[in-house]
Amino acid sequence: MDSRLADNGEIVRRRRECQACNERFTTFERSELRPPQVIKSDATREPFDEEKLRNGIRIALQKRPVDTDAVEAAIHRIMRTLTSSGEREISSQRIGELVMEQLASLDEVAYIRFASVYRRFQDLDAFRHEVERLIRQPSYEADQDQLSLLEKNENKKE
Repeated sequence: MDSRLADNGEIVRRRRECQACNERFTTFERSELRPPQVIKSDATREPFDEEKLRNGIRIALQKRPVDTDAVEAAIHRIMRTLTSSGEREISSQRIGELVMEQLASLDEVAYIRFASVYRRFQDLDAFRHEVERLIRQPSYEADQDQLSLLEKNENKKE
């Protein structure tokens, strides 16, 4: 009878009617996309483990002032990227890069913590190089501030 998207477009809500008894009911349909197999650095393969992903992010964010909802949203974005890629296998290196992208936008200290373990920094120079790269890279908030200034200037011109 009627179909609508729900839950940010991830679920299809359908209003139906039984043809035998004319009773109406609602169904909720969600696509079952499975994350790809993980190819580890030693070339072995294992099923993707969302809890392992969550724990790695939690360890990096330990004792950092980051909202739990923001962490869950970051995990959701990583999962969506993995499942929507359509790939059957993905390298653990690519997953680490996705985690670092999300951590960089959540908390710079957590990003450095994760990167130091993930990239196996061997000395202080490697650590310093990554911190300097992070300093040179504009933050998400700075980008948003610049965009809002551009919008204000465009409104003044009109």
